[in-house]
Amino acid sequence: MSSWRARSWMFVPGNRQRFIDKAFEESRPDAVLLDIEDGVPPAQKAAARAQIAEALARRVSGVLRYVRVNRVGSDWWKLDIAAVRAPGLDGVCIPKVESVDEIDAMASELDRAGLSASILCAVESALGLVRAPQLAANPLVSGLMFGAEDFALDLGLGTLREAEARELVYARSALVVAAASAGKMSVDGVFPDLEDGEGFEADVLQARRLGFTGKATFHPKQISGINAVFSPSPAELEYARRVVDAFEAAQARGDGAVALGGQLVDLPIVVRAQRLLASAETASST
Repeated sequence: MSSWRARSWMFVPGNRQRFIDKAFEESRPDAVLLDIEDGVPPAQKAAARAQIAEALARRVSGVLRYVRVNRVGSDWWKLDIAAVRAPGLDGVCIPKVESVDEIDAMASELDRAGLSASILCAVESALGLVRAPQLAANPLVSGLMFGAEDFALDLGLGTLREAEARELVYARSALVVAAASAGKMSVDGVFPDLEDGEGFEADVLQARRLGFTGKATFHPKQISGINAVFSPSPAELEYARRVVDAFEAAQARGDGAVALGGQLVDLPIVVRAQRLLASAETASST
C-alpha cells in the first residue's frame, strides 16, 4: 500500500506488546505508527525499541509500518534509528519538526543505518507551521502530520476542544495547503475524546473537507469511522461518473463545458472526478 492511500494512522505505544499484536492482527488500520516518543515513558524506551524491532521483522501485509522516533537532537533519537533497522520499516515520523536541518539530520542517520524509509514530519508548533511549506518541499519528506495537542499548547489554547476543532481550522488548512503545494500527503491529528462520537464524526468530516489525505487516531474504535469518511461513497462515485460522461459527451459536440443538474461542469471539476474514480479503482485492485 502506498502512503498516499493510507486513510487511518494509528499510534501504538512500542512498550505495550498486547497493543502491537492487536494493531496488526485485529485493528488493522491502513498505517501503524509504532511510538517511541510521547507514548512511552523514558524508562520504557529501551523495551519499546526491542519490541518495535521484533514487530517490524514480522510478515505483515496490507498495513504500513511507521515508527515515531524521539525528536531530532534529543538523547534518544539516534538510539531509536539504530534499533529499527528492519526490512518491514516503511517510514519514520519525526515529531515537533521546525526546520529542514532536522530533516537532513534524520536523513543522514537513516542513510548511516542503511535505511531508505520515507520521512513524515509532524508539525506541532507555530514555528513549524510557518515553515511547513519549506518542510514539505524537501524531497526527502513524504508528507506532513498535524500534531493538534502540542500545537494547541504552543498557542496557549484551552483544554477542551471546540466543535469540529474550530480553533484549529486555520492551522489545519494551512498545513494541508503546504503539503499539497509540494505534492505530499497530509495527515490530520487525533480527536482525543473517545466518548464524543458526534464530535469525532464532525471532526473527521472536517478533516476531509479541508483536504487532508488521512487522519491519525490512538484507539481502534475510531478506525472504521476514519476509513469510511476518507473513502468515496457510492453517491460520490456515481456523481463523478456522471460528470465525466457528461463532459466527454459535451466535448464530442464541441462544447468546452456542460451543465449537470444545474451545476456548470468545467475542466477542473472533471479532473477532480477523474482522480476520484482512478483512486477508487486503484484501491479496489489492491
